[in-house]
Amino acid sequence: MFNKKTDYALNKMDSTAIIYTDAEGTIVRLTRDNFSSLDEFLKWKAWSDANYHITEKSNHLYLDHTLSMTGLSESVAVVPSPELIEETRQATRCHQRLCAELVMKLRVCLTETQFRRLWMYYADGMSEKQIAKLEGVGQQRISKSIVTARKKAKKFLSFQSKNRG
Repeated sequence: MFNKKTDYALNKMDSTAIIYTDAEGTIVRLTRDNFSSLDEFLKWKAWSDANYHITEKSNHLYLDHTLSMTGLSESVAVVPSPELIEETRQATRCHQRLCAELVMKLRVCLTETQFRRLWMYYADGMSEKQIAKLEGVGQQRISKSIVTARKKAKKFLSFQSKNRG
């Protein structure tokens, strides 16, 4: 975005003066009256315009490829530690292993059809109507199959957990 308050913008917008900011931050205007001749003023006006333009372009090269941290929350700048990354990976692997074990247990206690329909319903997010259309059967048959599969799975898994402890 173009900032109209920069030295470059102020100097460029005023063709009758050379504008700059002094060391104390005060904006100074040098007009034709501050020079010995019009040619002298025009020479320095052209130089200041060109110099400000070069400076502005170099600032854009830098600023256009950076992101200001102003206004961003601290969480954006936080980098997780290698230990936390490894701990997260291990937790993910453990979760995946437990899920795989659960799937294997479900395969044991359900018929192939029940497992397939349960998988399509929960894992694939398909509706009973979509499954019925895919398998060429009525929706009621799919619904009953899923309900029966859930009951068998719940009974099997609760039996498994009781025998563990």
